[in-house]
Amino acid sequence: MTTTIENTIAKLAAWLSRHSIDILRVSLGLVFVAFGTLKFFPGVSPAEALSVATLEKLSLGMLSGYAAQLVIAGMEVFIGLTLVTGRLLKTGLVVMAGALAGFFAPYALFFTDLFPGAPTLEAQYIFKDIVLAAAAMVIGARALGARLVPAQDRRVERADGLRERVAA
Repeated sequence: MTTTIENTIAKLAAWLSRHSIDILRVSLGLVFVAFGTLKFFPGVSPAEALSVATLEKLSLGMLSGYAAQLVIAGMEVFIGLTLVTGRLLKTGLVVMAGALAGFFAPYALFFTDLFPGAPTLEAQYIFKDIVLAAAAMVIGARALGARLVPAQDRRVERADGLRERVAA
């Protein structure tokens, strides 16, 4: 019975090792496509006003209003499509690095508006982007050729060392 469970766990671990980062990449891409698509339609995205105001400040007023919204929408959809398809992935990840900086910029640019006491809904909306940034780091590491392997648990190492000393 234990062997069957251990074999099942080993098979699941092997499957997750082979597929989980690709699933993460595609799901993150779908999130970017969905949120980017909303921004093509004025008044539909809950973050529209904040994202436009942020890009307007970051571009020193060169982009504003609907033009800023279109740039953001196009950028997010492009990032999403590169993640979903895997094509131009490194380019998409470079664009995403810039986008992520823009995602968090409102904390510096509009702090008092986002935190009049407790965090506003917009501040909470931005905060969830930490998860997107972490997912992007994992996907970026894989795209750049890193082998992602778990670090050995030190408790296991100590227990193994103790067993070896006791056996000797």
